[in-house]
Parts: sequence; structure tokens; C-alpha cells
Amino acid sequence: MLVLGIETSCDETAVALYDSVQGLLADRLYSQIAIHAEYGGVVPELAARDHIRKLVPLIRKSLEDSRLGLQDIDGVAYTRGPGLAGALLVGATMGQALAFGLAVPAVGVHHMEGHLLAPMLEQTRPHFPFLALLVSGGHTLLVDVAGPGEYNILGESLDDAVGEAFDKTAKLLGLAYPGGPSVAKEAEKGRMDRFKFPRPMTDRPGLDFSFSGLKTFTLITAREHEDDNQQLTDQIRADIALAFQEAATDTLLIKARRALQQTGYEQLVIAGGVGANKSLRQKLNEMAEQENISVYFPRPEFCTDNGAMIAYVGCLRLSAGESEGMAVAVKPRWKLSDLKPPGERKHKVKS
Repeated sequence: MLVLGIETSCDETAVALYDSVQGLLADRLYSQIAIHAEYGGVVPELAARDHIRKLVPLIRKSLEDSRLGLQDIDGVAYTRGPGLAGALLVGATMGQALAFGLAVPAVGVHHMEGHLLAPMLEQTRPHFPFLALLVSGGHTLLVDVAGPGEYNILGESLDDAVGEAFDKTAKLLGLAYPGGPSVAKEAEKGRMDRFKFPRPMTDRPGLDFSFSGLKTFTLITAREHEDDNQQLTDQIRADIALAFQEAATDTLLIKARRALQQTGYEQLVIAGGVGANKSLRQKLNEMAEQENISVYFPRPEFCTDNGAMIAYVGCLRLSAGESEGMAVAVKPRWKLSDLKPPGERKHKVKS
């Protein structure tokens, strides 16, 4: 089965073609970073408009890359949620229109399920069940993954997601958007022994996270070290960036280790944009060696939003007989735990 995957949940327009036999055949992405950078964050209306402009050209290029035509597509998958409502509607409308015109089924995919299963696109992949640490701009989750569509949330952020905390820290330090890469780059120049930030909620039982207090601690530290013109020196800015990154990644490490001990699993999957952070990867790899477990990371370009993960999950669900019918319905808020295994939610395709 050849599936066209469409991802438009936020500020990246992505398209991919995945074949159930040959694997990933094409993968195209357009990032809107330059559009939103001057605002310091994503502007939903601008995001939706740009998806409209970029989606059709990306579909054409993906077909050219794979030397295939629209007539070769057996099914269409698009991100149904969670995400920005307007952005999601662009992908859902295009996906349903294509499916209708080609007389093939379409299925809406959960964005977070795409991230969780992105490591399955690699040559070395985990087997079920496994523990997943999903870290992005909108989510921080520890998930017991029994199989596709079988997700038990073990811990989550009670306030800011870790990616959101990175973005807000970058903004208060005067660094460029997006915040994650900017803070990481600035941290490379920092002095390890200059500041010591708290590791939130690691001194108590449980697997939940909280990053709002760490963000506030960072803000207070920055204000305390501003000069008379309310400016930070370059070195102090780098020191604060490093202290924040160390605290955030240590917190993720501590909770992941605790979850592995509680579940007894020997496999850990890292998913989401923060999974590209080099410091986090190094710490988790060191833990894996110490604990004799396996850690799986998607390639860096599959940590952030992409069409390949949507096409892959869509292929699983379409192959199991799922489809959305002709309904163009998105779910900006959608719990991962609401999902069911592929094939348990079937609809007859209307033509």
C-alpha cells in the first residue's frame, strides 16, 4: 500500500510517501521559522495561510522524487490533531479532497502517535512493548507503549511542556526563535560551575513533570545579573542557558530512569523536537550503557514535525481497514490515551 502523508499541525508543512513494502519513498518539508521569528512564536493565522501556499507544491515534488503519479496512491493520511485548528483544517481538507478525487480511503492521524512511532522508520528499531519519552513544544509525556494504538500515560507535565520552557527561556534571554536550538547553541559557551538550577519534582515520588518553576528561576537569575542598562553580558547569558539546559535535561533523565525501573522495560524511545538536543542524547546514552538498556532516537529531522511519521502511521491504520469517510473533522485537543489499536475503529468509505 502506497500512502501519502500530510502534516500541517503547526508551523511546518510536510509531505511524504510511504510504501508498506518498500518503506519511505519521498519526504519533503517546508519550515515557517522565518515567518514567525519576528513574532517570537507561532502566529496561527499566518501558519494556516502558508500551509495553503506550500502544500500542493510539496505534494508535486514528493511525487516527482519518487517518480510516481497521483494514480499510484492507495490511501491518504493527514494529521487530524492535536494542533492549531486552522492549520489542521488545511491538511485535512486537502487530504479528503485528494482521497475523494482518487477514490481511495483517507485517515486522520494523531500527531503524537506519529512521533511515538517515528523510530520505526529507522533500520534499527524497538520492539513492543517499550517506554517512550515524548518531549516537544506542546507535550512532555512518559508513555507505556504496549503496541500501536495502545498507550498508557505514566507521567506528564502539569504546566509548561519542556519545549515550551526552552522557547520561553530563549525569549527572556533575547535569543532567536525557535528557542530549543538557540538555547542549546548558547549553552555551548557556558561555564558549568557558574549556576546551579533546581531539578523540579525530582525530590518526590511520581513521574509527572513541572517546568514553570524552572522557567521562573531562570527569569529571576537573569534579572539579578543584569547591568544598569538591564542587559546581560554575553558570558552570563551563556552560563544561564547552560544551567537551564542542564536542569531540564537532568529532570528528563531522572524521570525516564525512574519509569524504566517501575516498568521493568529495557527499551526507551525518545520522540519529539527536544529529542534532538545533544545534551539530552548524551545523558540518555550514558544511562543506557550504565543500565544495560537500549535507547532509540529518530534521526534529527524526524524528531521535529514531518510527513514521514504521518504516512507511516496512516499506512498501519489504512492497512487495517480504517478510514474517515468524507468527514473533514479535526481535533485540536486530542488525548493520546483515547486512541485504539489499528482496525478497531473502522468506517465505510463514502464515494
